[in-house]
Amino acid sequence: MTRTRIAVAGAGYIGQAHISVAAASPNCMLSAIVDPSPAAVEIAARAGVPLYKSLDELFENDRPDGVVLATPNQLHVEHALQCIAAGVPMLLEKPVAPTVAEAETLVKEAERTGARILIGHHRAHSPIMARAKQLIDEGRLGKLVAVMGSAVFFKPERYYAEAPWRKEAGGGPILLNMIHEVHNLRMLCGDIVAVQAFASHATRGFPVEDTVAINLRFASGALGTFMLSDTAASARSWEQTSQENKAYSTYPDEDCYVIAGTFGSLSIPTMRMKTYGRAEDRSWWKPFDVSVAEMTRDDPLKHQIEHFGRVVRGDAEPIVSVRDGLQNLRITEAIVKAAETGSIVDTTPA
Repeated sequence: MTRTRIAVAGAGYIGQAHISVAAASPNCMLSAIVDPSPAAVEIAARAGVPLYKSLDELFENDRPDGVVLATPNQLHVEHALQCIAAGVPMLLEKPVAPTVAEAETLVKEAERTGARILIGHHRAHSPIMARAKQLIDEGRLGKLVAVMGSAVFFKPERYYAEAPWRKEAGGGPILLNMIHEVHNLRMLCGDIVAVQAFASHATRGFPVEDTVAINLRFASGALGTFMLSDTAASARSWEQTSQENKAYSTYPDEDCYVIAGTFGSLSIPTMRMKTYGRAEDRSWWKPFDVSVAEMTRDDPLKHQIEHFGRVVRGDAEPIVSVRDGLQNLRITEAIVKAAETGSIVDTTPA
């Protein structure tokens, strides 16, 4: 099979991760890098591929089979519309757009044209997540009742010194980090139809929040709670438990999600299960059957680029569609609104 030619637009931190997995892929190949910055010259030279300053220049000179858009968030819609106009499939990094209104414009154009777009919620390609979803879908936990999640970690002071905009509205953990969690929870437990939230900036004192307590209602009737903080010295986050990103220290005794149903519970990512063997034996006085579900750990970015290759070739539908990206952003914005107003915000999919 001829390898699928993939260009990467944006040679920043996440762009370089895409460059690495595309270059190492058995079925895809890195064909070009698009970035106007001087730093990109060396990156393209190391990768051994041409460098272009714009998508227009790329399409005029070296049209790829697909493009990874890892450009700044404010350029996502503009660049996505360029790819749609050129008829080039894309992997568009999350968030799908800076705002819900802009995302809705993109969704309409994508659906009008039938564009092939995969949104870069890379945890959707995690083998851990796939195994957890399989166990839930098999009914091993019974009817879902409660979801408890956390993304609680400590960002160092240099994180804010390097980018002062992170201290302002829009730079906090709701918009920067929670969108990952929203997709994970939707993938595992179904649509989120309402949210409530309390937000605080009492620890850092910045204008933006540093800690958020979130309530969630799922379409199934299950309820959830989520604790989010970028100023709490804790390891209960996906990065510090999944062992997927080697840049983070990890702690194999910690979990960041617990999914509980009428027959048992699953802790993720340790995959520890506590279940009742028989319906008539269910009681808080009865012992659980305790087990650890088998699963594998692997780099989700590697699986994502292979899936994108299949999307480009027309062999698969995106497992994270542009409409998924819109809904993830809609829920994230709703959490901000709920925290500001103290109200319950409806997030039923349009």
